[in-house]
Amino acid sequence: MSNKIYALGETVYDIIFKNGKPVSACAGGSVLNTSVSLGRCGLPVYFISEFGNDKTGRITDVLLKSNNVNTDYVYRYDDGKTKLALAFLDGNNKANYDFYKQYPSSRMNINIPDFSKDDILLFGSYFGVDSEIRKTVKQFLVQAKSANSLIVYDPNFRKAHLDELNKLKPSMIENIEYADIIRASEEDMKLIFDVDSPDEAFNVLNNKNKILIYTKGKNGVHLINNRINKFFPVPVIQTVSTIAAGDSFNAGIIYSIYKKGMTKQIINQIYEDDWNVIIQSGINFATNVCMSYDNYVSEGFVEK
Repeated sequence: MSNKIYALGETVYDIIFKNGKPVSACAGGSVLNTSVSLGRCGLPVYFISEFGNDKTGRITDVLLKSNNVNTDYVYRYDDGKTKLALAFLDGNNKANYDFYKQYPSSRMNINIPDFSKDDILLFGSYFGVDSEIRKTVKQFLVQAKSANSLIVYDPNFRKAHLDELNKLKPSMIENIEYADIIRASEEDMKLIFDVDSPDEAFNVLNNKNKILIYTKGKNGVHLINNRINKFFPVPVIQTVSTIAAGDSFNAGIIYSIYKKGMTKQIINQIYEDDWNVIIQSGINFATNVCMSYDNYVSEGFVEK
């Protein structure tokens, strides 16, 4: 069984709007959402991030600790504010975002974990390509890669950053090279690489040893690696919000990989039956989150 799960990503405070009015607010950020879901499932997850000592930062800290998420690798700063994300839901309950940030001059002043070959590292989103902390992020990736940890990358690229694509794209490509599993949405691959299908997206990776999990929202999930190319349907549900659906999907696949004791050394050799369980776990987690305004699976979800 994997030793630890490390989750490297940004922290934001989400304020969710529906029909022009705020309807919910909670700590967020793609990898934070995944961390809380995994913590609620009782897994040993270590969150690697930064946020302020302001009121929203303190709310975030309480949320993480009360959900069994280790915060030893979180950098807390006084000279700045926790990043805000305003999420505006459309008629299909999909979100468009505006971001507001006030970071300190010194960022991510933390130690690098002692990664091992049995560990899992998840990273992604804008945090994974932000030029201000790129050097630090790469240090984490180099250490995890050197230790033969299993690395999962979620680009989670937003239209709000589309004007920066040319600057950010080389870092995204480099992140893909570090990763063993790339969990990318249809929108991610269209925005970043201008491809329209899972097969085209897999070819973009330019490495048959990579594993691509290509999600299409209500239109299902595709798994492609050097031995398997399979489609998985998703259930039809009445969504409340699709915010954090992908983050929860990530939690589901990591939960199943961890429980099955899958490591980097064997992940490309596992059988289709195992992948069926892993992908279905991701679908189940995402389905649960889409039925509320919360960014994380409900408490007691795994037991139910």
